[in-house]
Amino acid sequence: MQTSKRKVYDAIVVGSGATGGWAAKVLTERGLTVLVLEAGRQLDEKKDFREHTWPYELKYRGLVGGAKYAPRQPIQSRCYAANEYGSHLFVDDIDNPYTTPENKPFWWIRGRHVGGRSITWGRQSYRMSDYDFKAASRDGYGEDWPISYADLEPYYNQVEDFVGISGSYENLPQLPDSKFLPAMKMTCGEHLLKKGVESKWKDRKVIIGRAAILTQPHQGRAACHWCGHCDRGCSTHSYYSSPGSTLPAAAKTGRMTLKPNSVVRELIVDTNTGKAKGVRVVNQITKQERDEYAKVVVLCASTLESTRILMNSKSRIHPNGFGNSSGVLGQYLMDHMYSISAGGVVEQLFGSEYDFSDGRANGIYVPRFRNITDKHKDFIRGYGMQGGVRVSTSFFKGRQIPGFGADFKKMVREAKSEVTWGLGAWCEMLPDKNNKVTIDPNKVDKWGIPVLHIDCKHGENEKAMAKDALATILEMADAAKFKVQYTSSTPAPPGFCIHEVGTARMGSDAKTSVLNKWNQTWDAKNVFVTDGACYASIGCQNPTLTMMAITARACDYIADQFKRGDL
Repeated sequence: MQTSKRKVYDAIVVGSGATGGWAAKVLTERGLTVLVLEAGRQLDEKKDFREHTWPYELKYRGLVGGAKYAPRQPIQSRCYAANEYGSHLFVDDIDNPYTTPENKPFWWIRGRHVGGRSITWGRQSYRMSDYDFKAASRDGYGEDWPISYADLEPYYNQVEDFVGISGSYENLPQLPDSKFLPAMKMTCGEHLLKKGVESKWKDRKVIIGRAAILTQPHQGRAACHWCGHCDRGCSTHSYYSSPGSTLPAAAKTGRMTLKPNSVVRELIVDTNTGKAKGVRVVNQITKQERDEYAKVVVLCASTLESTRILMNSKSRIHPNGFGNSSGVLGQYLMDHMYSISAGGVVEQLFGSEYDFSDGRANGIYVPRFRNITDKHKDFIRGYGMQGGVRVSTSFFKGRQIPGFGADFKKMVREAKSEVTWGLGAWCEMLPDKNNKVTIDPNKVDKWGIPVLHIDCKHGENEKAMAKDALATILEMADAAKFKVQYTSSTPAPPGFCIHEVGTARMGSDAKTSVLNKWNQTWDAKNVFVTDGACYASIGCQNPTLTMMAITARACDYIADQFKRGDL
């Protein structure tokens, strides 16, 4: 342990991703000194960002993926982005293990480096509404969030003003509009789908996706140049990532200290007050331990990592884990049911001229329409859909056509393009206390820290929803006269949508939740959790925008309370 005179920061932020970046920005701009601890390394954009890397620059030309290519990433390599271009942006599964019950897989996709998954995320950004925050009051299942849309709306505005969200104004009560930059354009095939669907169903809309990608210069960052490979990093910072926007803003104040390679093991508990007085850290490289001290601790380590830290922080005052007097820490794990989809070709557009639409790192969105005005007989809540319609590229055609040499090149150049379509459902998963994480008493990671045991499965409501979603996709394709070439009715295991939330839920009652409406643990007023762990229910929207807004709101509260001396 360190023996030199200790430095005490105003706040420690654990994690440097989407929420950690926002916590650092808000707290430093409000005058606090902040230490940001990141478990992984500092990236080198010139080496680690490969959005402009050509296939011929790679050993396997980008054609090889999966566990055979990356034997130390049997879980991560299942993700489309954990390939030869980007596998270094995902964790080593051998060093970072977890356990699950037999025949109940959970595919946990993770990134450990400065910026976390804000480097590789899909950037789809949708506000939640009171159809989500107050869902329990509508259908009687579970518990409402302790906050409403009105509570979060000004913080959505704040985040969007800084991040930049492109999209179209639609005035839908279940999907509130953001403060948008100019929307990206739909392709011809997407307009065909929109016309076919909206002419037949009044409650269904096909809109352009809402994406944290700049369509014009914004906050000193350049507009997107449409290279189309956002999952490999973005050297122009044209999409939101914390290293490209919030962390530099925090650094500009002179009040942020960033320490990479800092794996947080547990909270250090003040035995007199029960509050946290800092965190215990293991150096990722040397494995040496040290303690870092602060008056406030904000956990933004990602949903399951934040909960793991709380669970491993046992003491005489917190015998069942920090903040777990209710006994619900670790319960109510959720992820969107994913991989319910269909696709094929748009025959009426066969031979269309290549339109560069593959460079638009965005697609279309079908907002939730189930259980909005009518009650579905088979399930509660609902789903949204994401997809797109695009002209096939020469690279795509080249992979389909056999041959080599000059004749092969001529065939690829002159082959008529197919226009392909695909649409998938993001189905809401109900909060269920039996979907949970606990600490595995028999396994530790590379740094000697006990790992999570994850026990999670889809329920009957999700299965009924998935059946309806696939039928809906097919009838919408039929309305647009699209040809169906494949369907997928089998959902991926939980975790694979990479939208895991819950396990340290917010609530109005300390007996049934871990956090209050300010993301503050009921058991110690100087510890906050503002990432996805705080979710009381998941909705069907991609969660990152809401996580950032929640973080901005909580950190405003922290700054106010800190100045009053109430933390």
